[in-house]
Amino acid sequence: LRPQLRAGPFRREHRDRIPGHHEHRQEGEQRHPAEGDHGPAQAAQQVSRHDPPFQISSSRRYGQTRVKRIMRSLWASGLLVTHHRKNGRHYYERPERVIPAQHYQGTPLLDVEEYLRWIISRRQQAMGLLPRSAEAAIWCSCGTGAENKVALSQLMEAGVLTLLRVGEKAVPYYILTSTLDLLDAPLPAPRMLFLGPLDSMLWDRKTLRYIFDFDYVWEVYKPENLRRWGYYVLPVFYGDRFVARVDSRLEKGIWTIARWWWEPDVTPNAGMLDAVRDAAERFMRYLHADGVAVGEGVDQAVRQAILEVAAL
Repeated sequence: LRPQLRAGPFRREHRDRIPGHHEHRQEGEQRHPAEGDHGPAQAAQQVSRHDPPFQISSSRRYGQTRVKRIMRSLWASGLLVTHHRKNGRHYYERPERVIPAQHYQGTPLLDVEEYLRWIISRRQQAMGLLPRSAEAAIWCSCGTGAENKVALSQLMEAGVLTLLRVGEKAVPYYILTSTLDLLDAPLPAPRMLFLGPLDSMLWDRKTLRYIFDFDYVWEVYKPENLRRWGYYVLPVFYGDRFVARVDSRLEKGIWTIARWWWEPDVTPNAGMLDAVRDAAERFMRYLHADGVAVGEGVDQAVRQAILEVAAL
C-alpha cells in the first residue's frame, strides 16, 4: 500500500514515459537476477540482450537512460528495493531478499486509514516534535491534507499523540504521548554530534529556527557562487543546542576539514573542546578514515583538538 500511496503520480509518469509499461516492467523483473545485487550498469548488460524499441522522453529528475527508468519504475512500484548505495549509485534487489521475512510475508496493510495512522506515527517518531505546518516534504506518503488531518485527529482521540504549545508564540506541535515523560527528564551529559544533512532533526527548517534559533540549508545542489557555507557542511550539536558548522569531506581515506564556524554567540570552553576531540574520534571511526587533515584557516583550538585525536 505504501508504494501505491507514495508514488501514484510518479508511477503514472513512468507509464506515460515508457509505452507498454507493464510489459517492460515484467521484462525488467525477469531480467533482474535472482542472486546478488545490481546497479544500473549491471542491469544495462541484462536489458541490452533483448532491448525492445521504445521511446523515452528526457527527464531532469531521473536521467535519460531507459535502464534507470525501468529500475526506478520497479522501485516505485515496490517490486524492487534499494539494497545499498555506493558512490552515489543505487544497487537494487528483490524485496524478499532484503526485507525480513516476518515483515515481507506479513498480512498486507490494505486499510488506507490504518496505513495513514501508522505512517504519521512513524513520521512523528522520527521528528519527536512535529508541527502541523511542517514543510510539505515531511508529509509525503501521508495522504492529502484532509486525510492526514483526519488521521491526526484519530491518533489524538486514541491517546497516541498529544498536542503541545511550544514557546512564546504557543506554536502547536504534536508529540507521541509515550514520550511526554522525556520533557521532565534530566538532560544527559552533553556530547557533540555531527549531524548528517538528512537527519530527521533537520527536516523542518521552521522548527529549527523557532526552537533552536538555527538556520540550516543543505547546499550540495546549489551552484557554488550561491552557497553561503559550502558543498557539504554539517551542523554541530552540543548539549541542547547547535554550536557550530563544519565543512569537510573524505578524500582518499583522509578526513579533510576545510572550515569550521562557531555560532556567533558561542565561546568554546575546555569541556566543549574535549567534546570536539570525542566527536572527531567517533566520526573518524564512522568514516573508516586513515588520517585527518585540518586546514590552516580552521579555528586554532579546534584544529589542535582534532590533530591530537589523529596523533593517537
